[in-house]
Amino acid sequence: MVNSFEVKECYDTEVVKKLFTEYSQIKGAESCFVSFDKELNDLTGYYSGGAIMVGYENDNPVACVAIRKINDTTCEGKRLFIKPEYRGNGYARIMIKAMTDKATELGFKEVVFTTKPEVMTVGYGLYKRMGFEELSEENGTVSMKIDLSKVS
Repeated sequence: MVNSFEVKECYDTEVVKKLFTEYSQIKGAESCFVSFDKELNDLTGYYSGGAIMVGYENDNPVACVAIRKINDTTCEGKRLFIKPEYRGNGYARIMIKAMTDKATELGFKEVVFTTKPEVMTVGYGLYKRMGFEELSEENGTVSMKIDLSKVS
C-alpha cells in the first residue's frame, strides 16, 4: 500500500498535545521545554497569530510543527517533530516547507528558531540544506533563521 502524507493546520488541541508531549520525552531535548505546561494549557493563546501544522500519514497524525508570532514580520518555528517510527520518509522536509509556506501566507518575512545539533543532528543538517542560516550558538543551542523571500 502506498502511504499518503498530508499537512494541515490543526485545531484539535488533543492531537497537538499528544504529539508535543511525545516530542518532549526525547532524551536530551528537555531544555527545549521550559514553560511547557503553560504552553500546553493554552495552545490557542500561545500560538495566536501563528499556526500549528500536523502531518498525517493515511489520516494518522504522525508529525507536527508550530509557528509562533514574535512580531509583525518575524515568527518562530517550534516543535518540529516526526514520530520515530515514521522518520526517513522525507516528512521533515515537507513539514518545514509547509511551515515556511504558512508563515509567508500569514505575512511574516522571516522564521527564526533554535535547535540542539547534538540531540537533533539530522534536523540540524536538514535546516542548513534548506537555507536556514546559523545566527549564534550558546551552551549547545543554535539559533537559526531563514528569510522567507528566499524560499522557493
